[in-house]
Amino acid sequence: MLEKIQKALTIRSGTMRELLAEALGMFILMVFGLSSVAQVVLGKGDFGQNLSINLGFGIGVTLGIHAAGGISGAHLNAAITLTHCILGNLPWRKLPAYLIGQFLGSFTAAATVFGLYYDALYDYTKGNLTVTGPTATASIFSTYPAPYVSLLGGFFTEFTATVMLLLGILIIHDEKNNGALKGTQALLTGILVLGIGLGMGLNTGYAINPSRDLPPRVFTAIAGWGMDVFRAGHNWWWVPVTAPILGSLAGVLIHKLFIDFHNQPVPKSENEKGQPVVETS
Repeated sequence: MLEKIQKALTIRSGTMRELLAEALGMFILMVFGLSSVAQVVLGKGDFGQNLSINLGFGIGVTLGIHAAGGISGAHLNAAITLTHCILGNLPWRKLPAYLIGQFLGSFTAAATVFGLYYDALYDYTKGNLTVTGPTATASIFSTYPAPYVSLLGGFFTEFTATVMLLLGILIIHDEKNNGALKGTQALLTGILVLGIGLGMGLNTGYAINPSRDLPPRVFTAIAGWGMDVFRAGHNWWWVPVTAPILGSLAGVLIHKLFIDFHNQPVPKSENEKGQPVVETS
């Protein structure tokens, strides 16, 4: 009986399996991340500080990669998926499946955390869900710039943080150089995200990922916060969508210019006679 059910539910389309893997990986990432933010905000500092949020997202990234890595490569980030398509590492026809999976996982995670902390939210806000003000709670789900941050400053922050994210990922996976030991890549990527949060989270909350920021923003607009989630911070919402894409491309370019282009295997015909070929590890 169980085998029949499994056979009936098994999906054979590779693209559909990748969509589901991205959805689950993104869901895991975002539940850990958003719930840690909710606990810090709604607990009024008694149940964690900013470090709790950084750790929450780092753990979420690690587990999300383990969940989806063997099937979809665990992009879990629309900027990374688009970069792979531009570089030719992923067929453009698969782009919609990856983006849809990431959107569904992130949106569903926001809804799950909303349900998890529904009572605490209404106790904290007295039923008045706001984007700004002393009891603002929209920032539990999406990023917003600090009051002193200009739109240009916020854009540069997100751009730079995403550059560091891509550089870190490429370094971790660079088998021609000094890549991480097999099996440790997910953990190190989680630590990488932790490091970005520790050092670059003050100005904008380090979205570094359109799939992390936009779907929960859409959810909050529907769930009671209204269209202010798009108007706040001088219409901030587009920055966590565009800056990570440009930062991702810039990170890849920097890695290629400084490392990858110059670290290719030397053709045997170019070696001196009688000299052994020196291989890069």
